[in-house]
Amino acid sequence: MAKQKVTKTNAVRLLDQQQIDYNLIEYSIEDNQVDGVTVAQKVGHPVSHVFKTLVATAGTGKFFVFVIPVSEELNLKSCAKVAGEKKIEMLHVKDLLPITGYIRGGCSPIGMKKRFPTFIDASALALEYIVVSAGKIGMQIQLNPNDLIHVTYGNFEKLTV
Repeated sequence: MAKQKVTKTNAVRLLDQQQIDYNLIEYSIEDNQVDGVTVAQKVGHPVSHVFKTLVATAGTGKFFVFVIPVSEELNLKSCAKVAGEKKIEMLHVKDLLPITGYIRGGCSPIGMKKRFPTFIDASALALEYIVVSAGKIGMQIQLNPNDLIHVTYGNFEKLTV
């Protein structure tokens, strides 16, 4: 029986190019339940290890990427401070694809159209691995948090409420 070929996303290609170790995890989306906590259950990893990617803006041309645990909420005041801005707000969903190259529910912090300042919640420092979107709904990447920092040129910061 032939092995099913996995479609590589920009995120996966970038990890391969930089020779970063990762595990690709696919999950079913037939039930349309793709919220972060449900995805954690589907991929069989603790909720504390599964992170979501959020994109915020401080105005025209100023975009920031925040990676936080799926069960947590972004603290916009803290995020503005770490981004060096007075105020930031969440990017509108309609702007996500044109700016990042990814859609809602499949937004990876790796391999966006442009490199944006990226901040990963400091809780990841205590973990051996984290799971983030691979750039498409139904696919996740498991990798070391320090490797994620390396590939995104990011920083660890306290980002949640």
